[in-house]
Amino acid sequence: MGFQINTNVSAMNAYRNLSMTQNDMSKSLEKLSSGLRINRAADDAAGLALAEGLKSQVGGLTVASRNAQDGIGVVQTAEGALTEVHSILQRMRDLAVQAGNDSNNEESRKAITTEVTGLTAELGRIAENTNFNGNKLLGGNPTSGPMSFQVGAEGNANSRIVVDLSGADVSGVADSLTLGSSGSTFEVATPTLVTGTQTFGLTDSEGVPQPDVTVNLAGAAGDYKTVQDIADALNAETGFSDKMRASVNKDNELVVSALNGGAVTNGTAPSANIAAGVAGAAGLDFTSADGAQAAITRIDAQIKSISSARSELGAVQNRFESTIKNVNVSIENLSAAESRIRDTDMAKEMADYTRSSILSQAGTAMLAQANQMNQGVLQLLG
Repeated sequence: MGFQINTNVSAMNAYRNLSMTQNDMSKSLEKLSSGLRINRAADDAAGLALAEGLKSQVGGLTVASRNAQDGIGVVQTAEGALTEVHSILQRMRDLAVQAGNDSNNEESRKAITTEVTGLTAELGRIAENTNFNGNKLLGGNPTSGPMSFQVGAEGNANSRIVVDLSGADVSGVADSLTLGSSGSTFEVATPTLVTGTQTFGLTDSEGVPQPDVTVNLAGAAGDYKTVQDIADALNAETGFSDKMRASVNKDNELVVSALNGGAVTNGTAPSANIAAGVAGAAGLDFTSADGAQAAITRIDAQIKSISSARSELGAVQNRFESTIKNVNVSIENLSAAESRIRDTDMAKEMADYTRSSILSQAGTAMLAQANQMNQGVLQLLG
């Protein structure tokens, strides 16, 4: 074997192997210090793309789980308020049953009416004040419509739950349970011309049409000087007063109210001398046993409505809870999948690092030996 000075092949070989060993050791150090097998795309391009996709899913599902918790908060807030609404409605029903007994005198009925007035006002207050983060929950749907909750990581309809609060319209319940009936108003231009048969339409408290009420105002034209005279004449007729009550409002219009909690609904003029009526809203009436019985029916309808709304909210809450469980399982499994792709196997990487460290030390020593090998040529020059 000869001696070459310009080209030390042994040193070059030792240096090449040492460089590769140190590169491997540097990568092992990076993986051990970061805990990640993939620190850059060059480490595993396909694995990086898959891991980033899984990371997006995990991050999205984590936020979705919090969104579902917010959804439960909204539902619990609304349902908690409806619990008190139910209690108020049950108390109003008890009062209606009490008012249905003719052992009550006028003062007793006024006391019942006073309490119902307060309870109705409280329903309105609950409807106005029940909100979640500024969104009213019990006045029907918020202005934006049904509330949508993102409970998935994807941008499609299957990743959200829509909560429709239109059934929990406590504001509407309060409006429908106002006391008294505003009645239907009829303009009477010339009271002196009113005579003969007058016909009024009628519904019950559920809005179901009832037989028309026909009244024959006997007498000739000119018998009634004022609108109040007409109202008194109507109330004097038994067939009318059993089902309706006539009065005069501040605008000197004839007002006809239903005693059954329903509404006077005719849209045509009762006669040529009384203009077509404008129907008013029906309300609760505790001034008579018949009115109280109609109030029971009306209140029962609202209790049923609120019960249905609470049932729907309960089902939605159960759905949110199931969603959270499913999302949490998905987060766990997807995190495990990402870990298997991205994270470092510390035991294996430590073994590789130890191997590279030993090879690095050995390579350094061999590079030193290779650099010393050609020193022997100096003896030939001695």
